Parts: sequence; C-alpha cells; structure tokens
Amino acid sequence: MTAPALHLSGVLLPAGEHRDVWVHRGRFTFEPVPGAETVSRGGFLLPGLVDAHCHVGIGAGGEHVTEPDALRAQALAERDAGVLALRDCGSPVDTRFLDSHLDLPRVVRAGRHLAAPRRYLPGLAVELEPADLAAEVAVQARRGDGWVKLVGDWIDRGVGDLAPEWPDDVLAAAVAAAHAEGARVTAHTFGTDALPGLVRAGIDCIEHGSGLTEELIGEMAARGTAVVPTLVNVANFPSFAAAGERRFPAYASTMRRLYASAGAVVRAAYEAGVPVFAGTDAGGGIEHGLIAEEVRALHAAGLPAEAAVAAASWAAREWLGLPGIEEGAPADLVVFDADPRTDLDTLQRPRRTVLRGVVVA
Repeated sequence: MTAPALHLSGVLLPAGEHRDVWVHRGRFTFEPVPGAETVSRGGFLLPGLVDAHCHVGIGAGGEHVTEPDALRAQALAERDAGVLALRDCGSPVDTRFLDSHLDLPRVVRAGRHLAAPRRYLPGLAVELEPADLAAEVAVQARRGDGWVKLVGDWIDRGVGDLAPEWPDDVLAAAVAAAHAEGARVTAHTFGTDALPGLVRAGIDCIEHGSGLTEELIGEMAARGTAVVPTLVNVANFPSFAAAGERRFPAYASTMRRLYASAGAVVRAAYEAGVPVFAGTDAGGGIEHGLIAEEVRALHAAGLPAEAAVAAASWAAREWLGLPGIEEGAPADLVVFDADPRTDLDTLQRPRRTVLRGVVVA
C-alpha cells in the first residue's frame, strides 16, 4: 500500500529557511504534490534525531531481551523521543526482525561486543584471546551494518583498576581487518591507558572517551576520529565508584576523577575539531528515549547549542550516511514548535514525527 502524499511547512534546519516540503512515495520533494494532505504548518522541521550509541536487546539489569514486544518497546521509546535512527553499539541478540517494522527507527548495527576473556559484563560479548580478535572482527563486520565494536578497557581485577584489553599490534590488525571488509571500528573506553593504542591503530570512533588527554585529542582531530561521550551514562560514574570502593579502591578513585573531568574533556575535543556525536548508551542501566538529556549535557559541557543539536541530528546523520531533508531523500523528520538551536528544552516535546514518509506520532 502506497503511503499518502503529505505536505508540511516550516523552518527547515539546519538551513534556517522557511520552506514548503512534500512527501511523495515516502520521499521528500520540494515540488508541489497535488492532493497532498497538510499535516503540519509552522514550527521547525528537523532531520530525524539520532542516538549514536544505544543497545537494543539489553535489559535494565544487563540481561538479554529477546521477546519481540520488549524489543519493539525499546525502539518505540526512542521513536517517541524523536529518534528515527539508532547506532546500536553492540547487542547480544539478533534484532534484524525489527527492520521489517516500518514504524520503528532505522538501526545501524555494530554486531556483538568483542572483549578479552572475563574482561567485560558476563554474557554480553564474544570473548576472545588476542590472537583470534582480527578474524572475529571480520565476522562481525560482515554481520553488522558497517560498524564493529571493541571493548577497549574494563576493570582488571588483578590490577584493581581500569586496564587495556588488547596489545597494540592486535588492535592494528583488528582495525585493518574491519577496514578490509568496508566497516568502521569503535571502542568502549572509560580510562586513558587503552586510548593511545586504539587511536594509533586507526580506529574510527571512541565511545565515552572520558580519559582523553590533550595529546590524544590532538591526534584524533588530525585523524578525523570521532567521539560519542555518552554523558548521561558518565553521570553514573560516582555510583560505579561507590559500588566498587571496597574491593577496588583504585578503580573507585579513577572513576571519580574521570567523572570530574568529563565535561572539560568533551569541551576540549570539540574545540580541537574532533567530531562529537550524541549517544545515550541506552540499554542496561540507561533508559531508552533520553536523547534530549544528552544534547543538554553536551551543551552544558561546552558545545554551542546549535552544535549540540547537530550532534543528534543532521551532523550525526551525515556521519552515518543518512540524508537530511533534501530532494529525493527518505522522509524522516521531526517538527518542533520552537527552534531547538535556541531552546534545547523543546527537544523534549516533538509536535509531529514522520518516519519513512508516514506520520507516526
């Protein structure tokens, strides 16, 4: 069944021009479509929001979510927040069936987390010896949607603190294996010690990145390596520290230090020219649908409001290979009453959402 033709008018972002736009056969056009139904007048038309770091398929306690209705509920919570594209940074379950649900956000998958044995949350990662990492990276590259996810650091119980999971030569081979398959690589890191090897291996993105130093930020800027700070998750670092205080006091101290400097790290990365994108780390201990909170956190850390919005919309879409509001592009947009570049709170209140050319909210 063909979706009905739609008409909307308002200020198109990021250009900031008042335009009329039509939706015909699920795609944008600026040519009038006879008989189109007007579904929105006025307001600000924003390319569909992006949560660039989430996990569909992980429950509140870290358990695997496999029931179709529960997986749909996670994706719907994102859509209700105006998020029309997700970069799923590692899931232990197969969520491909969601792609046939045209009322749900587009999902860009990174396959399974890849971690060293007993060095990540139990049951979530494919656990590998270093010698096997590059081969498994190639496998996950073929299973994903152009991304592979490494666990770069985690608590080492023998050390009592965060520590790298992989030797530098292993990382270089793993990144090369992904690139040979046409995939990009990202990695979880909280601390500092794993970052030099990851950046110098040519990794494409760093998740969290709370341990970035001035030198590493400069190298990332020169290489074009992106960071997704997940500040709504970093806000939990003090509770992580408290939970580990008795057994791992050095780890607790590290997490508190990283929390205290997280905003300054994000600001320094942005000012140095590192691409910064908005992701919430939803799944596990973070609820889905918090993209507006992440945008506000990026702004509070020092990104200009427009840059913070771009990090969750048109800039993030371009980074992931998704178009904005342009001729012939798939019709994914969100309408807001106020300009989110000057009123970030309006991101909490989408007025109208169009996904794949259909009004869904």
